[in-house]
Amino acid sequence: MRMRKKLEFQADRIEAVLALHKVPARVTGGTVTPRWIRFQVLPAVGAKISKIKNLSEELAAALDAPSCRVSRRGAAVAIEVPRDDPQPVRLLPLFRQLDGNNSLSRKSAKYNGSIPPVTAILGLAEDGAPLLIRLPSPDVAHILVAGTTGSGKTVLLQTMILSLAMTNPPSRSIAMVLIDPKGHAFSLFEGLPHLARPVIREVEETTEALQSLVHLMERRENAIPRVVAVIDELADLLMVGGKPVQEALTRLTQRGREAGIHIIAATQKPTAAVLGPLVKANFPVRLVGRVTSVEDARTATGWSGTGAERLLGRGDFLAVAEGRVMRFQAAYVSPEEIREVVAHLAGGGLLPVIPLAPTTPTSLPWPVSRLTKVLKGGM
Repeated sequence: MRMRKKLEFQADRIEAVLALHKVPARVTGGTVTPRWIRFQVLPAVGAKISKIKNLSEELAAALDAPSCRVSRRGAAVAIEVPRDDPQPVRLLPLFRQLDGNNSLSRKSAKYNGSIPPVTAILGLAEDGAPLLIRLPSPDVAHILVAGTTGSGKTVLLQTMILSLAMTNPPSRSIAMVLIDPKGHAFSLFEGLPHLARPVIREVEETTEALQSLVHLMERRENAIPRVVAVIDELADLLMVGGKPVQEALTRLTQRGREAGIHIIAATQKPTAAVLGPLVKANFPVRLVGRVTSVEDARTATGWSGTGAERLLGRGDFLAVAEGRVMRFQAAYVSPEEIREVVAHLAGGGLLPVIPLAPTTPTSLPWPVSRLTKVLKGGM
């Protein structure tokens, strides 16, 4: 009841601001998510949607919010406002919900859960459904993750790595190459049995590893096991590694999918000057957190007007694929949880023995569906 009253109050304030600026429109509905509330606004025929977009600061002030994001959704306009009581989305409870307590044992090298092979968990979509992404899909193949400091970019990479490891047996199903130039993003994964080699930190070793993947791609006759190379700080790597790194990455992103090789690359500097030629054609899926400018938002998403510069940070992301944009909350996994899962997988243990605080879908204050969204290019 308290939430309902607050939503009605905020809807009235939105309509009041629009009326004050002579924009005929009404709030027709909305969605409550873990981090933000979306109000659906239907403008009158002929009303200028661009005028509503230009009122984002006035709307935020009227709603006593630090910011709000305004975007067009068909004939309607979405006004997204941060919650003052944000709720966490945790990877391991979400995995349990999806998995039905079927877990991977290294000894059996078999997984019987409901998550498709080589599919990473991202978090919760805007309608409360779990959001996953299947790398072998022709419309996915490679993923760019972008976001400034505090966006949750590194945690999202860790979530994807761990969720892939929990549902795919090492060597037989998936092998990973982790490239961590700054040395702090992937150190927790040392000892993970899925690693094809220890975590890479030096530029020279990175160049050699990428060129080795190119050679593997050229001589491979089948796509098993799938190889997933995860790269942190792509822009820095391209600047320091120069032409050899760029050429290897270009070849891998152009032809790697057919050979079962996938690239997940992240950057906090999505500038056109550094990423332009490589990213534009070769990363069909973009996962974009908060960025520092409108120009960075355009470069990272490949679209104008996405509002990525107005995201909340800390796991608030846009998924961009097949010409569509979906906002989602990335699932969080703590360093302690990563250590425990890696230790259990390295020892051939089963994941259910990991002690976790119980979390059930019924305890969540937003709708959660047993049906999952799996990004296959379209969403």
